[in-house]
Amino acid sequence: MRNLELLADELQTLRNYVGKPIIISSGLRSFQHNLEVGGATHSQHLYGTAADFKAVGMTTLELANAIEHLIGIGQMKQGGLGIYDTWIHYDIRGEKARWDNRKKKAWTAS
Repeated sequence: MRNLELLADELQTLRNYVGKPIIISSGLRSFQHNLEVGGATHSQHLYGTAADFKAVGMTTLELANAIEHLIGIGQMKQGGLGIYDTWIHYDIRGEKARWDNRKKKAWTAS
């Protein structure tokens, strides 16, 4: 439960910054559900430390850049940030991890 609270606080910071609703499509997953959706064996979703989401009226690139900015100024925790065509993955693992799984890639993870 504590992990979910910490993650929710981070997402609220993002929501406040972008001024738009955030729609979460995946959060805490059971091991069975994680297997069914093809999640990583040690997915952060299994521990309540990750969410997949989008923000109303923003591209995934705009959202990823907003998260990077907030991490850079110390307002969001460092962690995993994955960009997809229709959603963003963000987690609070505590160390930097970046990936781009979009079909058309124009973002260079720093």
